[in-house]
Amino acid sequence: MTGPRDAATRKADTLANVGDAGDRRVGRHRVARGGGAPGAGLARLDRGAAGRGGARGLGTARDLDASGRARLAVGPTRDVTMVDAVLERAVPTAEAGALGEAYAAQADWDPRGSAGYVYLVLRPERVQAWREADEIAGRTLMRDGAWLV
Repeated sequence: MTGPRDAATRKADTLANVGDAGDRRVGRHRVARGGGAPGAGLARLDRGAAGRGGARGLGTARDLDASGRARLAVGPTRDVTMVDAVLERAVPTAEAGALGEAYAAQADWDPRGSAGYVYLVLRPERVQAWREADEIAGRTLMRDGAWLV
């Protein structure tokens, strides 16, 4: 990699990193009150929401229900995407319909057959992405839910 990427390239790379290319694993997931669990799945950031499947009474789903906020870090240390998001809704798998179909189509598992699971629909409010120190300035790609580029 030579020099910093322009904002449009950084956005495209970010969407490819966490978007529709399949189920991505989130390296760390923390909700506002400080709880959370590693290994949350993230998908479809480019459509204005990130989806995740989880057991309603455990870790991530429980904490998101309580706080309504999440911070997701995706990627290795030299290609970081940080997403601050709010919980839009939690949908039981039995009621998911098209959401369940879409999640199963892009993920490596289908929670619809597991009792007590929900889909957590997160709406990004801020997205930041950077690779090296020369990309720290201008790393914010989305603010207040609107893309800046």
